Amino acid sequence: MYLADTNIFLEVLLAQEKKDICKEFLATHQDNLFMSDFSLHSVGVVLFRLHKSELFTRFINDIRDQVGILRLKPEDGLELASLNERWSLDFDDAYQFKIAEMHGLQLVTLDHDFEGVADHGNITFL
Repeated sequence: MYLADTNIFLEVLLAQEKKDICKEFLATHQDNLFMSDFSLHSVGVVLFRLHKSELFTRFINDIRDQVGILRLKPEDGLELASLNERWSLDFDDAYQFKIAEMHGLQLVTLDHDFEGVADHGNITFL
């Protein structure tokens, strides 16, 4: 099972350089795919900032029955600061890593900030 990082979705939605490989990953793994609530909100922030709120609505409709949404409870977030200190992960990367770890998911990302963590967690780079 997989946790797709925010950048996987944005790559497709914004038709960026690696959109085809991300689109193929999402299509191939739609039966066992998750995203964090943080990613969902981040996609919304980016699309609204770009005046693409209608694209966000389509995105919600597309993922509604295909992608599970996972969140951290406040007490789960207590370890995020230690992930920052240990591997210099910023807040959103620590959040993603913690969710993947808690649920035994493979974290799929384009973000090379995870390179220092790859030996300590289930990280796949597209």
